[in-house]
Amino acid sequence: MPDAEAGRRRLAATVLGRVQGVGFRVFVAHRAAELGLVGWVANAAAGQVTCVAEGPAGTLEQLLASLRDGPSGASVDRVEVIWSDPTGEFDRFSIRSGWHGGD
Repeated sequence: MPDAEAGRRRLAATVLGRVQGVGFRVFVAHRAAELGLVGWVANAAAGQVTCVAEGPAGTLEQLLASLRDGPSGASVDRVEVIWSDPTGEFDRFSIRSGWHGGD
């Protein structure tokens, strides 16, 4: 796939810990925008935060480091990560309200 060869990847991450009610989604959206990534972030039904982002692999690694740290007030226990090829379906990074089951 040409995108994968150019170093573009898709990161799907589930962040576990005290991550809801602490501004985590806004934190992730701002960081993703700073990095020029596209995708979304949403609260998950079981109290986690789910994030899907696409962009250059190295830039996604920077986002992943931010997910592991979280904003002040958050306490990240762990981040579950799935890497795959990008789909190209996103044109921006958005915050999805409420729970979202994924794409």
